[in-house]
Amino acid sequence: MFKKTANSQSVSPSGGWNTKIHAVTAGDTLLKGFILSGGEEHDAPAGRLLLETLGKQETTVPLLMDRAYADIKTRFTAWDLRFQAVVPPKTNTVDKWEYDKELYKKRNEIERFFRKVKAFRAVFTRYDKLDIIFSGSVLFAAIIIVLRSVNTP
Repeated sequence: MFKKTANSQSVSPSGGWNTKIHAVTAGDTLLKGFILSGGEEHDAPAGRLLLETLGKQETTVPLLMDRAYADIKTRFTAWDLRFQAVVPPKTNTVDKWEYDKELYKKRNEIERFFRKVKAFRAVFTRYDKLDIIFSGSVLFAAIIIVLRSVNTP
């Protein structure tokens, strides 16, 4: 039996009602890992936690990230875990860096994955109070997305 605790709910006592899904995908159909965070929290710490749960990679793997993850700590965490961080600098960044612009164009595959996941009412509406139940809804949606992609030409 799951108990409701302060950490198990994404509804913040400070009044935030949103939940963010941070995900690592391979293309627009295969979910590699995800975590949830409160809507009022910054994206970068949750992104670092997600990368650390995935662990060190055997070979260098490109990691296409949103600008919200473009801080130095997140990029160094990615490099330490053998990910090639592909993220443009924020517009207000003083020290700009180079990134692979052609590879970054493939980030739309991640956005397509989120569009497919949010097509499921249980994920889109987020009626579940417990994070574990909502995580199950996200996983169920990801499984259906993979099965649909396998069974279509």
